[in-house]
Amino acid sequence: MIPPQGNAGFVCAMEDVLEVYQRPYDPRYPQVCLDEATKQLVRETRASIEAAPGRPERHDDEYERNGTANLFMISEPLAGRRRVKVTDRRTRVDFAHVIRELVDEDYPDAEKIVLVMDNLNTHKPASLYEAFEPAEARRLLDKLEIHYTPKHGSWLDMAEIELNVLQKQCLDRRLPDKPTLIEEIAAWQQPRNNAQCKVDWRFTTEDARTKLKKLYPSIQVV
Repeated sequence: MIPPQGNAGFVCAMEDVLEVYQRPYDPRYPQVCLDEATKQLVRETRASIEAAPGRPERHDDEYERNGTANLFMISEPLAGRRRVKVTDRRTRVDFAHVIRELVDEDYPDAEKIVLVMDNLNTHKPASLYEAFEPAEARRLLDKLEIHYTPKHGSWLDMAEIELNVLQKQCLDRRLPDKPTLIEEIAAWQQPRNNAQCKVDWRFTTEDARTKLKKLYPSIQVV
């Protein structure tokens, strides 16, 4: 979704993110995208019929809902690296702990982590102060350079691309519980990381000013 007409707030945030995407790879300043998705857990009520030559695996129409799980996608597109964190909820505290893992476990040697994410109400610096003591929250935030995608501009977050791939290649079927979900995601994630599957982002600020010209406010010269 994009705004139907000129929107200065949208284009300002869009150009900010696009500027980040034009920076060259630098391991001291890794560019990381973060996004979330929810997965409905579904348990079979009857045993499936296994696949056979000329016949796909078959499932009964009946199933049992078994709650939901939240997926945090942490993706570094220029390095072809991604990590999925599965949680029971999507609270501010959950987000804060994902950020601490990002800083201390994923990129402990980075001088600054350039973080792109959407404006979800939990994705705020203040969330860290709800989870940690002030000194710890400030330590973590000092390691981040945060850039937000505009409202109705989640397509600018490359972690969303990874979530779409995950959905098509791994999650487009019934998974009964959280342990199974974690196991299946790990089996999907490892070969993609080993192959360093990267995102070839080609949409630039110049493209935006041409193709999305209607989104830019009209300037009247006085």
